[in-house]
Amino acid sequence: MSRRLPPMNALRAFEAVGRHLSFTRAARELNVTHGALSRQVRLLEEWFGRALFKRGNRRIDLTESGAAYLVEISAALDRITAATTRQFEHHEVRLLQVNALATFTLRWLIPRLSSFQRRHPGVEVRVTTSNTPLHDLRGPYDVAIRGGPDRIPAHVVQKFLSETRIPVCSPKLLEQRPICHPRDLAKHTLLHAATLPEVWSQWLVAARVSNLKPAGSVTLEHFYLTLQAALDGVGVAMGPTALVADDVLAGRLVMPFAEPALPARSYFTYVPNDCAEDPAVRSFCEWLRRISLA
Repeated sequence: MSRRLPPMNALRAFEAVGRHLSFTRAARELNVTHGALSRQVRLLEEWFGRALFKRGNRRIDLTESGAAYLVEISAALDRITAATTRQFEHHEVRLLQVNALATFTLRWLIPRLSSFQRRHPGVEVRVTTSNTPLHDLRGPYDVAIRGGPDRIPAHVVQKFLSETRIPVCSPKLLEQRPICHPRDLAKHTLLHAATLPEVWSQWLVAARVSNLKPAGSVTLEHFYLTLQAALDGVGVAMGPTALVADDVLAGRLVMPFAEPALPARSYFTYVPNDCAEDPAVRSFCEWLRRISLA
């Protein structure tokens, strides 16, 4: 006897939205766009021929039938999750070795890594950080994350995240000393990274204030240290837009200018040819590409 089942993606979308009573939070959990999640919920409602949610201007709620269905579906998905976890417990854990740039790891990868672990409990991700070019990197890795594109022999190379650079600072610093024009940076301390010493001078040229003399300059060893100093109100840093997006969204950092944005090397995965077909490697690389679009 064949089972009459609705689309599984639509069920997952309904359960997440019903549990959170928020399309935004559910989309973030499932790493999909708000629009894609809304379409899946609509698909399920069309499959049933009835509404499962009551939609208001600023909030949603479950209909009576939607609430009853959520109880059953949540319990069913919990049982599927538990059964899947037990299956993984009976298999050897796959160790996935990832070597990534330090600032990228700290500012972008680590805050998102738990979502990969939830979806792939049978994969243990071991992350090491290094800015060493792959040609000189010692030690094994399944996936390396570097800027690019670079041609590395015997590797599969794929882009997953674009990048530009633009000044960022703390809201409190901006409130104390407003920045309305690039010339206003003369009243501020500029934060430099020893690994990228020319970034500020390049931006000042692009902003047509190449002769600007800042109130002070601080040079730190790594790029992530300049971002932490910016968060702490020490000065203005040149922020990689992808790596500061979470802080800007949360209001911890602000961008005084919308332009010019300096072009920067995008982020790429570099996978040795003999690892390219490994299921764990493919899952991780696909997850990177998917979550970078969220």
